[in-house]
Amino acid sequence: MIFIGSDHGGLELKNEVLQYIKNELKEEIIDKGCYSKDSVDYPDIAKDVCSDVLKNNAIGILICGTGIGISIAANKIDGIRCALCSEEYSASMAKRHNNANVLALGGRTIGAELAKSIVKSFLQSQFEGGRHEKRVNKIMDLQK
Repeated sequence: MIFIGSDHGGLELKNEVLQYIKNELKEEIIDKGCYSKDSVDYPDIAKDVCSDVLKNNAIGILICGTGIGISIAANKIDGIRCALCSEEYSASMAKRHNNANVLALGGRTIGAELAKSIVKSFLQSQFEGGRHEKRVNKIMDLQK
């Protein structure tokens, strides 16, 4: 299961990514907002999406204007490993080596086709474990 959310700056890209995941990747995805161009605060969206990611052991996608603010907010939540990615290799490595459970994108910094490719790379990658497990555990220990 995938949870997706954006602020007003990421709304258009969110809608494109949402349809791509539903129609092309055939994955179950739940839209947590926002639903209009009215201004909303990205920390609230990050909290809503990340809460569901943690409750359901799921994946999240967050989008704001640059992806920076929403990724910072997400990474303040215990248990979240959010990676802001602007190309496919980083998206794959975020999952493979860092076991990222949330992907952040910039609605005003990347186009829809690149975003779709980044999302596909992220969703199709798997955590490799092994030597990376120890490092991910050390990252998670920093939250304590």
